[in-house]
Amino acid sequence: MTVKMILDVDTGIDDALAVAYAAASPEIDLLGITVSYGMAPVDYTFRNTSVILESLKHNIPVYKGADKPLRRAKEYGGEFHGMDGLGETLGEITSVPDYGKSAVDFIIEQAHLHKQDLTIVTTGPLTNLAQAIVKDPAIVDMVGRVVTMGGAVMTPGNASKFAEANIIIDPEAAELVFKTELPITLVSLDVTRKTLLTAEDVLRWREKGTEVGAFFADFTEFYLKEYKKYHPYLKGCALHDPLAVGVAKNPALVRTIPMFIKVDLEEDALGRTTEDLYRTHPNEPTSHICIQVEAEQFMDDFFGLVEKSMGE
Repeated sequence: MTVKMILDVDTGIDDALAVAYAAASPEIDLLGITVSYGMAPVDYTFRNTSVILESLKHNIPVYKGADKPLRRAKEYGGEFHGMDGLGETLGEITSVPDYGKSAVDFIIEQAHLHKQDLTIVTTGPLTNLAQAIVKDPAIVDMVGRVVTMGGAVMTPGNASKFAEANIIIDPEAAELVFKTELPITLVSLDVTRKTLLTAEDVLRWREKGTEVGAFFADFTEFYLKEYKKYHPYLKGCALHDPLAVGVAKNPALVRTIPMFIKVDLEEDALGRTTEDLYRTHPNEPTSHICIQVEAEQFMDDFFGLVEKSMGE
């Protein structure tokens, strides 16, 4: 069965890999891609997403979303992804396109159109989805599934001692989304850290001798070098965002448990995702967190499809 999907990204290097993976997957009907600020300002993430799709010759619509968190400021330091979001491969933006329909309006439109058949995969801050819920709360009961890359439940964070980057960027948006009865699968650092992209994988892309392979190798090598600065003991970097796409199209990749998810908003533990032990609700939790992953099965599928899309 084909998965009708909206991919919500903040492209970002591993977001770019997730875009390529989703676009190359025959099991996915990629209805559109919504972008927000996150790993770079939103004009850059829109540009980056469009360039990735163009390089792979995919004609998939892209919609501009939030340019800042619901309540907080966002600063950009360029760590891991570069100031342009793609390892300094594209540089500064020289022109801004006509963006057309907003990401929020597209999410609402598609929820009404496809209802339970719609899967939303988020690989950035949850601001776009939160804004869509605020604008049209009825979509909570329409959307079939949300797969979110974010959080760190039983493992340390990657943006602070407790918090994962996508959550801490806009913790209020995450808290708003997790408090709904959306059927959410949380693909957290607990499982994404079981995946691995190595220098050997990237060299294989470069040795394909194609323009696309070289482009992907360029920005991914930047990511590997940044990872090595902060995590010298690792043999590569995790495929955080692509795993969320993998779980969306093949839920059997992961073992999950139900959980009411709480996002800490206190500064000493800002963005921490934990079980909400005190939530009083008459129903069972609709959110599930991933606790185990078939990493090798996922990576075989990811590398096979993405490398095929790079050409010969």
